[in-house]
Amino acid sequence: MIKLVDLKKDFDGKEVTKGVNLEIKEGTVTCIIGRSGEGKSVLLKQIIGLMEPSSGQVLVNGKNTIGLSEKERNILFEHFGYVFQFAALLDSLNVFENIGIKLLENGRSPKEVLPIVKEKLQMVQLAEDTLYKYPSELSGGMRKRVGLARTLITKPKVILYDEPTTGLDPITSRVIQELMYNMQQRFNLTSIIITHDVNMFQYADRIALLHDGKIQHNCEAKTVWDSKDPYIHQFIRGLSEGPIQTEIPHAKDKF
Repeated sequence: MIKLVDLKKDFDGKEVTKGVNLEIKEGTVTCIIGRSGEGKSVLLKQIIGLMEPSSGQVLVNGKNTIGLSEKERNILFEHFGYVFQFAALLDSLNVFENIGIKLLENGRSPKEVLPIVKEKLQMVQLAEDTLYKYPSELSGGMRKRVGLARTLITKPKVILYDEPTTGLDPITSRVIQELMYNMQQRFNLTSIIITHDVNMFQYADRIALLHDGKIQHNCEAKTVWDSKDPYIHQFIRGLSEGPIQTEIPHAKDKF
């Protein structure tokens, strides 16, 4: 489905991604993890074409996306969805308008769009009485769900999530994780998730660690807790640098 080949990106001579190689198989969930400032969001934006790499390739179904015209890129990414870290809702629009904005901009009438928006609201477990509320009237978790509903409106085959549970309490985070997983199963999506939330691992197929501009570790999600790599061991347990503390219980035991 998606293959990154020696992907590099620099800003004013400072390299952020330094040769990323990663393959995302169709119908899978891949979590990309790494410390803050490692360039995970920059990588995500390169994948979907919001940011042009300095060099390398982004292959989607074997087609290199680099250097495509805007029209060609729009066609290629027609079935891609992007869920922003803080939902990126438009404050001046209500929930109905935020979710249905693409259909409304394409000339479809509000009457025609309304049942589609209601269907997506139901999918993300939001009541119809939120339809005409504004983002300022919603909780953080509700805004995240509206952002997901907006993404689902175009019936994507691939969804890219930028830290979908950031800023949420553990209960709301779990609700969002289960919604994402349910959508994954229902529509056989391919999902790429930037996250610091290790609880997300239980829903993933693979974990890829971005460090020093490259993918330093790529493994099955179910094996990540048994990694002998000192950096992986300490990172996923939130340990400070120093000797590995093997007495820390595995988080996988909780699942």
